[in-house]
Amino acid sequence: MLSQLCEIIEIRGGCENPLQNNTGLHLHSRVVVVIFLLFALSLHVPFAAAQGLDPAALLRPATDTWPTYNGDYSGGRFSTLDQINAGNVGSLTLAWVFQPHASSIKSTPLEVNGILYFTAPDNVWAVDARFGREIWHYLRASEGDHIGNRGLGMYKNWLYFTTPDAHLVCLDAKDGGVRWIVELADPKLGYFSTMAPLVIRDHVIVGVSGDVTDVRGFLESLDPETGTIQWRWYTDPDPGQPGSETWPNDPDAILHGGGMTWMTGTYDPELNLLYWGTGNPNPVLAGEGRAGDNLFTCSIVALNPDTGK
Repeated sequence: MLSQLCEIIEIRGGCENPLQNNTGLHLHSRVVVVIFLLFALSLHVPFAAAQGLDPAALLRPATDTWPTYNGDYSGGRFSTLDQINAGNVGSLTLAWVFQPHASSIKSTPLEVNGILYFTAPDNVWAVDARFGREIWHYLRASEGDHIGNRGLGMYKNWLYFTTPDAHLVCLDAKDGGVRWIVELADPKLGYFSTMAPLVIRDHVIVGVSGDVTDVRGFLESLDPETGTIQWRWYTDPDPGQPGSETWPNDPDAILHGGGMTWMTGTYDPELNLLYWGTGNPNPVLAGEGRAGDNLFTCSIVALNPDTGK
């Protein structure tokens, strides 16, 4: 970096040794310029570093980055970093505090190219990971259930997060500008979402939230560029579909069967399988009207991320 600065200020003969320069004022000016440029670059680095995330990077175990909700597709939430260890953890001191002045934060921050991205209901922040400076803040006021939000997904230069009124929002990671917003489900029916989207190649996988919600759970895949729906898989299968025999012979029982999908799943690249846990059936406390195993609620399912099958 210093050699680049020398080129910028065009010091003849390269970066000079101050002990060999007799022009004190001229040298002082150069030093001031160098210090100013270093300071300016330090302020600019987070913005310049927002170069996006290569989707292929998600296939590798996380090292000095945290590019998806669980760190990587395995869901292990393990980091190989060893700078902080059992021997020095007791001597850590506070580096900075960022106070968002919003509701409580449940999200797991993403860390990509030196920038932290995290959420609260209706809110997304980008913060310089080294100094704690806010780079940008996005606010979208909405109705719906504001119990929390677990974070974002990222694809190239784009961020994705779900909202309390069951929408998916796509933002530009550089400045928080909105690319598009699509409705996942009708919030008037009681749908909302708190989960962190999972990006698999050119699929943004999202789910819906709740445990006593009188609606039908589902997973959905959307095109990361346009927000167009690619497929939808219901946790409560349509009559005649596999698993429907575990429900009463009553379409209303399935349409209000629950099985919400509010925790981000995992992915096996070798098998090309998406794994997801589903929530409880509905009604929760009075199950007499839904005798049976009520598949695919309270289940772990494996789906093809390209088709939803």
